[in-house]
Amino acid sequence: MWKVTIYTDGACSHNPGIGGWAAILFAANRTKEISGGNAQTTNNRMELTAAIQALSILNQPCNVDLYTDSAYLCNAFNQRWISSWLKNGWKTASKRPVENRDLWETLIKLSELHNIRWFKVKGHADNEHNNRCDALARKEIKRIQEELLSSKNVGTD
Repeated sequence: MWKVTIYTDGACSHNPGIGGWAAILFAANRTKEISGGNAQTTNNRMELTAAIQALSILNQPCNVDLYTDSAYLCNAFNQRWISSWLKNGWKTASKRPVENRDLWETLIKLSELHNIRWFKVKGHADNEHNNRCDALARKEIKRIQEELLSSKNVGTD
């Protein structure tokens, strides 16, 4: 099985608002950066999307070390929140519906394909790969903001 190291991050300008996500994948002496965004989303959705997009491009089962600054994402797997949600019919411990269920369901399917270890890193600290993901995600936010601004200015000359 291939060994892959992934760093992910999601960001949002206002929450909800314009969001960006990014991931960096390291495997077999190769590095791949991916990123994207959404005009109306939340920070948590972007964190989940970054992991989904990174895992989705793996074309075979892999041993994955996934690093994220999202406690929400990391704890769902490491503290077995997902098992509780499934047992409780997609309800949280406080009996509320689990937010972002659509993304969690996709992430669960992807996590069943790979052997994933989830690691929480401190955000906005000294981790160069997390910082790079943050910069890529924020670049996506800026790109979407510019696209929205230019689309509003079409025909106003």
